[in-house]
Amino acid sequence: MPRVRRGRLSSNICIIKWRGNKGMMETAMAFSRYFVALLFGAAVAVSFAGMGRTRKNHLAFGCFTVILFMLQLGSLRLWGMEMTIKLYPLLSHLPVAVFIALYLKRSWLISLTSMFVSFLCCQPPRWVGTVTGEIFDSAAMDHVGYMAGALLMYYFLQKYALKSVRHLMERSVESCLLFGAMPAFYYLFDYAAIVYTNFMYSGARAAVQFMPFVTSAFYFVFVLLYYAETQKQASLQRERDMLDAQFRLAQTEFASLRQMQQNAAAYRHDMRHHFSLLQGLAAKGRIEELREYLRTAQSDMDAITPTRFCENETVNLILSAFATKAKQGEISLTIDAKLPDFLPFSDTELCSLLSNALENAIQASGQIADSSKRLIRLRVYAKNTKLCLDIRNSYRTEPVFHQDLPVAKEQGHGFGTKSMAHIVEKHGGVFQFSVKDGWFIFQATA
Repeated sequence: MPRVRRGRLSSNICIIKWRGNKGMMETAMAFSRYFVALLFGAAVAVSFAGMGRTRKNHLAFGCFTVILFMLQLGSLRLWGMEMTIKLYPLLSHLPVAVFIALYLKRSWLISLTSMFVSFLCCQPPRWVGTVTGEIFDSAAMDHVGYMAGALLMYYFLQKYALKSVRHLMERSVESCLLFGAMPAFYYLFDYAAIVYTNFMYSGARAAVQFMPFVTSAFYFVFVLLYYAETQKQASLQRERDMLDAQFRLAQTEFASLRQMQQNAAAYRHDMRHHFSLLQGLAAKGRIEELREYLRTAQSDMDAITPTRFCENETVNLILSAFATKAKQGEISLTIDAKLPDFLPFSDTELCSLLSNALENAIQASGQIADSSKRLIRLRVYAKNTKLCLDIRNSYRTEPVFHQDLPVAKEQGHGFGTKSMAHIVEKHGGVFQFSVKDGWFIFQATA
């Protein structure tokens, strides 16, 4: 019987050569290693690509792996090991990427990156097999070491690395490119310098030092670029957190307005008690006390009764509250509101949109020293079931814009305008910030 001898390793395959008469056991181990290498690499790739653990997926993947193995055995029989090694990217790696792209419906970037990373993950088991074989001076122990290393490596990747790898690949295109660059380069170098040429084994210093140099360079580039990417993502997360805080603040403010409305309703309900007291004071001729009581009651009623601007109660509450704020800041606020009771916005979205717009206008116009020039004009109406908003205010400092949004000069500000833009875009609307004739203008239709 022919004997299997360990040869040069590449692409997760033990190059099998037939020579001698050792028996079928070593031959079986060699082909078992061949199948384990294929199964391990493909399983790692589809796991990184996010294949769900379902019976259907496992059955499809199992059939796919067996078909690939049969094709490779056919290639070994027809063309021999040397040609099969050179064709291995077409017999294994490319089909795995195609399986991920077509069956798992992942992007080609994620499919290829998963394949390249899985190729890199196959190197530790190969090294374990090589060391084990050298220690025992046995090709059989090389195969055993490789298969044991593959099982341990697969367990480690599933338990500790799977979620992190998926996160890096799915986070953004830039992150996926950064993460996959080194495995892709190693893959190309391995085939160019080992499989298709003997450059790696030529003994030249350039060949020996090439991979350490490239690995170090990629490491530093990856660290710098990935740090920039994480900073960008952290900045976006901070903005999302601030927008969430703005939304929660709008919910709280709207709840306070609702409470004010309920207080006004309760006050109106108690009017009969007030009238009884007033009648008693009048009957006894206590005119001064009656006048004082009326002044106090009028003040209380003004404080808790929202002004009615339109049919929409939510908008009435919001506009009433900011009309009071503007009056306290000696700002002339003119309101033209014509809105129906129903609008395609939640109460909290309406509160956030109008509150941020009016708050920004009050802050900007409030900085003007001359109170007669503190002006705000608000027009809000419905047209074809769409909310139309036009708010303009005077200002002291010329606004600065970045990507069509006004830039806040104070740290921690500027999230109100982003929240307004987000709400309008969420409802498929359009908006515009602009400056014209001394007015800062915000217009939106949604």
